[in-house]
Amino acid sequence: MAKRPYIPSADAPDGDPRAPIGGSRTLIEQAYAQLREDILDGRLAPDEKLRVEHLKDRYGVGAGTLREAITRLVSDALVVAEGQRGFRVAPMALEDLADLTRLRVQIEIEALRRSIRAGDAGWRARVQAAFDDISTIEQPLLPRDARRWELANRRLHEALISGIDSPWTFKVLHQLSQHSERYRRAAIGLAHSDRDVHAEHAQIVELALSGQEARAALALEAHIARTPDLLVQRLREGRPGERGAAWRGGRQDLG
Repeated sequence: MAKRPYIPSADAPDGDPRAPIGGSRTLIEQAYAQLREDILDGRLAPDEKLRVEHLKDRYGVGAGTLREAITRLVSDALVVAEGQRGFRVAPMALEDLADLTRLRVQIEIEALRRSIRAGDAGWRARVQAAFDDISTIEQPLLPRDARRWELANRRLHEALISGIDSPWTFKVLHQLSQHSERYRRAAIGLAHSDRDVHAEHAQIVELALSGQEARAALALEAHIARTPDLLVQRLREGRPGERGAAWRGGRQDLG
């Protein structure tokens, strides 16, 4: 199996305290970044067994390095440890996405409302700059731009709530965003979707910057809920996506 090219660590989650500090750590970071990207993009499918002896050749690292990278992905909820039986890619399930979405809505909506009330000129500038940045990517939003868009999307959502001083709010929302990234990638890859993500962002930003707190909160809630709504719709239509995915059994897993 051919080795995959190194994915720069700049695409890894911002603020990761486990940054490279030496040669061995750099190899772990590289393997982690490559594995994470392959899981997020569906090249390593949900529930797929991660066989270290096979994957070490694919990623060009030793078994110990690969196991340490996989262990990090367990803490990211992208991999499941199976005791003595090794590791599997975490499943994707509608119930999981619904739970993530409910919690994110509760926290992010309140944070946005507080941010609009407290937002100053600096906040307005951050929101406008983040919106201008993402506008260059999502007109239209294409699957090949998923990685760049994910980073720009995170920065826009963080800018919108940056008017408040609450480090824990940012930490929790960052975790929720990471855990739901696979679902967002799946939604980007849906064929024949009439979703206009840029229009959704434009509406949220316009309402927020004009101080329309209640309407901005409603627009953000609808925006966050759109991804699970799309995936549920495709399940009912019997065609969840374009990546060879299949919905299995009564668990409503996406994989």
